[in-house]
Amino acid sequence: MVAFLGHRTGEHAPGLQDEKLALQVAHHLLVAHGLGAQALRASEAQAQVGIVLDLWPIEPASDGPEEVAAAERAWQQSSAWFLDPIFRAHYPVIGWQAYGANVPQILPADWALIAQRLDFLGVNYYSRTLLRNNSLVARVPDAEYTDMGWEVHAPALQRLLARIQREYRLPPIYLTENGAAFPDPFDSAGRVHDPRRVNYLREHLIQMRLAMDQGVDVRGYFVWSLLDNFEWAYGYAKRFGLIYVDYPTQQRIFKDSAAWYAQVIAQNQVEQVEMKR
Repeated sequence: MVAFLGHRTGEHAPGLQDEKLALQVAHHLLVAHGLGAQALRASEAQAQVGIVLDLWPIEPASDGPEEVAAAERAWQQSSAWFLDPIFRAHYPVIGWQAYGANVPQILPADWALIAQRLDFLGVNYYSRTLLRNNSLVARVPDAEYTDMGWEVHAPALQRLLARIQREYRLPPIYLTENGAAFPDPFDSAGRVHDPRRVNYLREHLIQMRLAMDQGVDVRGYFVWSLLDNFEWAYGYAKRFGLIYVDYPTQQRIFKDSAAWYAQVIAQNQVEQVEMKR
């Protein structure tokens, strides 16, 4: 988020568009992670130390070899660009070659810092990226989209978790962010009905459970977010919260999704909640 959206695409602060700089920033962030992990363990030997990555699976729109190769190259230039240094102590080969002269400068001691033991991996997941003819698919026919313009596609979460479990030697995983922004108007009685968010969360929890059934070691799940809040360059325009915040008055209104999710937590399952709805 900081490295690529802040320094390559310019969507977020500091709003720069410099790929070479973005890759160097990413490398410095990884080194800083390693130094931070060392500092935490030096201060508290029993501390649980990990890292959180924003992972977007990149999938081809067809099984054609060119599209499959393009999707793999894009994956290695994005999510694997962070996973490989942390869990393999090197950058992905295809991604390194694709970046050419823009690759970062690396010091010999960096790899030992970046690739040290972790107690957990945090995964932020919201949607997937779909590629056709080496270009992003702007709109998938008949698909649902959130207020951020992100496709709702829960099965990609299961495929993502299965892939990283298969390809890396991972510590336990936590889903540290998962959620959706919708307009969320409240009715005349002051209630906020958000069935689309309930459905989004339900389907993603089911896919997480399927991944766990296949052997992925997921230890926890966190909805993004508890409250509507300040969302990067979007300010207060996008509402991800289970709880509606009326910004002028600071009144909090529990959305339907908050009540639904409270039942999921209490029962530790989705199925019984669905039967009682």
